[in-house]
Amino acid sequence: MVKVGIFGATGYAGYELVKAILRHPEAELVFASSTSYAGQRYKDVYPCPYDLPLIAPEEAPLEQVDVAFLCTPHGASAPLAQRVLQAGAKCIDLSADFRLRDPAIYARWYREHPVPQLINEAVYGLTEIYRQQIAQARLVANPGCYPTGPLLALYPFLRKNLVRGEQIIIDAKSGVSGAGAKPSLKTHFVNVHDSFSAYNVGRSHRHVPEMEQELSRYGEQPRQVIFTPHLLPISRGILSTIYVSLDPSWNQEQLLDLWHETYAGEPFIQILESGKLATLAHANYTNRCVLSLAPAGVEGRFILITAIDNLLKGASGQALQNMNVMFGLEETLGLVA
Repeated sequence: MVKVGIFGATGYAGYELVKAILRHPEAELVFASSTSYAGQRYKDVYPCPYDLPLIAPEEAPLEQVDVAFLCTPHGASAPLAQRVLQAGAKCIDLSADFRLRDPAIYARWYREHPVPQLINEAVYGLTEIYRQQIAQARLVANPGCYPTGPLLALYPFLRKNLVRGEQIIIDAKSGVSGAGAKPSLKTHFVNVHDSFSAYNVGRSHRHVPEMEQELSRYGEQPRQVIFTPHLLPISRGILSTIYVSLDPSWNQEQLLDLWHETYAGEPFIQILESGKLATLAHANYTNRCVLSLAPAGVEGRFILITAIDNLLKGASGQALQNMNVMFGLEETLGLVA
């Protein structure tokens, strides 16, 4: 039985993790911590049946757990990760603190890294790509929600050197839960309902360097991402549309066959047949990443459309998938495929 602790248990990703761990047949929830609700019961924060005590982060009994999930803000997670590792437990960080390999790039997009000596130890937790490294890791950096779908879609094509040109255009739409549980004016129901808006357009979103880092690694050459995220007036889900130039000698069926070959046997990858396009309904409330592809009507250009649930495959579901890999468990335990 894997003994689990969750920091930031009352955020949206934390809530999904609490539910998943409590139904996991090989895991036991030892503690759930919250800065905002310490001293309260979980069922008093969310309308749920979980009568769990919420403790302050500094009270977490790290010596009693095998792994801790950090559903905590950027900058706050890194010192917590250091505490977890020093206590002898493994750590899965859902923040951005260990996703970027270069501390100077992290500092440019976030702040000076509080624990830079741990960066090189962290394994990027895109499970289908880095499964072998994750199995041996003490510290896993769970991917961002927006990068997950595009990275999985593009990986086989970059590895085969099929992508032409340095620039990749990604247009994505996310439900409001992607902004986190803390209320703000831009995510207030009255402002989101009956509206649709873009934000942090071009190269100004914090997930751009993460996507560029991984895409450049796959093909071993620099890639530039032009990224426009949008806020959908719904609670959850991410639909990403990726515009890319591919080797014109490859047709749609060959590209689909390459996806199938790459992801054969993957329980959380669904590839749609020619003529069908991914929707949020394909992925929401599951840990699936749904992939689809269509010709753009110009020779060599294709449009890839991916769908995930931002709170599951884009956050807590992928984190739990990584935990299963780290402890040699069946990868689908506690998750909806």
